[in-house]
Amino acid sequence: MAYKAVLFDMDGTVLDTLTDLAEAVNACFRHFGLPEVPYSLVRAKLGNGAVYLIHACVPAGMEEERIRELIAWYKPYYDAHCRIETRPYPGIPELMAELKAKGVKQAIISNKPDPAVQELAEEFFPGLLELAVGESEKVRRKPDPDTVLAAMERMGLKREDCVYIGDTEVDLATARNAGMDVIAVSWGFRSEEELVAAGATRIAHSAQELGEMLGV
Repeated sequence: MAYKAVLFDMDGTVLDTLTDLAEAVNACFRHFGLPEVPYSLVRAKLGNGAVYLIHACVPAGMEEERIRELIAWYKPYYDAHCRIETRPYPGIPELMAELKAKGVKQAIISNKPDPAVQELAEEFFPGLLELAVGESEKVRRKPDPDTVLAAMERMGLKREDCVYIGDTEVDLATARNAGMDVIAVSWGFRSEEELVAAGATRIAHSAQELGEMLGV
């Protein structure tokens, strides 16, 4: 096994969260009398956290004060509705179980709000993770490397011991900023062409192929 720890992104990497995220955005917009947006727009704007997502989906020219009202409504709504359609991608729980059996430490590092990250990690990956970290006011979100480096330090490991797994240009940049190896996955929220354009050199097309790249 080449790595002592595998750090995963959450949305689009280990969990298919698109439906619940898009439904939460549209529930928020309906509440405030705004037009709904297509799933394709939500998908394209995922990866940078809830604040960025709402900013990217609201009609052009909206006042910042009103956007903050939307964000304040959206976050608790999504936290309460984050498990309706969300599911692990095929083979991911099994891969995590194999990694754990081999003594490999695992963590989830996400730009999703931390309450939802904790709830989803416990729901879908109980007993498999060393830790899960979501967006909060305490640390800078990805692509800043703070959360990744903090997780690595909490696990008592060095950068060369770890690999980051993600599905967007944000994840690729996060790994670069952390000085860490990275593997992209093709089943998430960006196309393979977009991943290559963002600098991906290793792309897994299934959980099985990811496992082979990790040496499982």
